[in-house]
Amino acid sequence: MDRIGIVLVGAGFIADAHSGAIDADPRATLIGIVDADPGRAAAFARKQGGIRHAPDLDTALQWPGVDAVILCTPNDTHAPIGLAVAAAGKHLLVEKPLATTVADARRLARAFDAADTVLVAAHTHRFYDYGRAVKQTIESGSIGRPRLVRLAILGGWIWPDWSAWVGDPDRSGGHALHNGVHLLDLATWWLGQEPTEIFARGRKQTAAELRIYDYLEMVVTYADGATAVCEMSRAHRPGSLAQRELLVAGSEGIVEQGWDGESSLVFGEAGTATLPAAGGNGFAAQLGAWLDAIGGAPPLMPVADAVRAVVLGVAVEESIVTGKPVAVTA
Repeated sequence: MDRIGIVLVGAGFIADAHSGAIDADPRATLIGIVDADPGRAAAFARKQGGIRHAPDLDTALQWPGVDAVILCTPNDTHAPIGLAVAAAGKHLLVEKPLATTVADARRLARAFDAADTVLVAAHTHRFYDYGRAVKQTIESGSIGRPRLVRLAILGGWIWPDWSAWVGDPDRSGGHALHNGVHLLDLATWWLGQEPTEIFARGRKQTAAELRIYDYLEMVVTYADGATAVCEMSRAHRPGSLAQRELLVAGSEGIVEQGWDGESSLVFGEAGTATLPAAGGNGFAAQLGAWLDAIGGAPPLMPVADAVRAVVLGVAVEESIVTGKPVAVTA
């Protein structure tokens, strides 16, 4: 396969992770950067050795050698920009969530299907070693049929100030769509079942003036009776805190994993075993999987799963507001 020419849209901090993954993969090349702030676009271009830069996507899509786009802009822009990429016949890797509404997520899925191009949402935790180690353990059958996932990802406030777009629910879709989808997608992927109902609670932990809930508790019920209990926080102290805890209980054993060492313990009838899993570069693995899909391989993050993650995130926000469980339909 010839090298895939990629344009990055959005020169924020997450663009650095994507550009680093592109630099490390010989199958891809970074053609240029687009950002509505011309100065920021120019600065990013200089940092990348003088690549092309532009303030608008239409210009960039006309550059020679552009095959694909990585979208790193605020969540509310994903649908309109994504539709423009599909209309141009380019492949797209879009930061999660796929969109902020279910209707827009499905609209994007249909557009890329019609264009016969590859659409992938960047649910990067699927591509970190810890996520893959748990999935592989479940698929090996060593813990039997999974019945319960308990997953907590706890951290401190990371955004520069309260004016950041992530704190505006109209732009981010709410914390459930911006960060909660990581947990909702992982738990659903691990269990391999369709969710049927979700009940959630949210707190404005950092300050009452927040417009989003920066602490979430989410309980998902699945068609086979399995349950996922997920806790997501950007409200803990100290602000540098980064803590993950997970447990997957099956009919014949348990997988338990903490942040330290990125390793898993498997408790089964034969005894206890350790599954080493270094942190790895999830962005590099994710990019590689996207390039594989462009080359014809089955996508490791199917579009239907990305749409389902939006369905779950929207349901979480609804459940928090109503205080009631919300039925989930694919």
